[in-house]
Amino acid sequence: MLNIKKNRIIAATLAASIMISGAPVYAATATGSLVVTATVLASCTVVGSTVAFGNYTSTQVDQTGNIAVLCTNGTSYTIGLDAGAGTGATTSARKMTGSLGGTLNYALYRDSGRTNNWGSTIGTDTQAGTGSGLLQNLTVYGRIASAQTPLAGVYTDTVTVTLTY
Repeated sequence: MLNIKKNRIIAATLAASIMISGAPVYAATATGSLVVTATVLASCTVVGSTVAFGNYTSTQVDQTGNIAVLCTNGTSYTIGLDAGAGTGATTSARKMTGSLGGTLNYALYRDSGRTNNWGSTIGTDTQAGTGSGLLQNLTVYGRIASAQTPLAGVYTDTVTVTLTY
């Protein structure tokens, strides 16, 4: 009798094991979150080209130059041009200095009609823009007025471009 009980227990245990091993196993899951952050800083660079007027023969000469701006997308900026290095120059009456002495007056404008002086006072005579994350080219419109009588020679000036953002 003891053997029969023992055999029944073994058989029951074996049957339970077979039933359990045949059942599908389910995995438990848990979820959480991963926080990802970044900070995009406002950034700008600016490079000016040359405004090459060429030969001046006492008649008006118009020419253009370029200012390349690269600012982070959505960054507001203003571009100002100072008076240049010519003695006595102002932002509305710039002066190139000649290699043999003398000066040659010229002006820089923000528009092709050459009516809006390009100076350095934010909100008055600067050029405003908004960065796109791509290179933006701004045209500088230059003019040497007629009827000047400078000395012969090569005339140059250096104007500082200031980008404020």
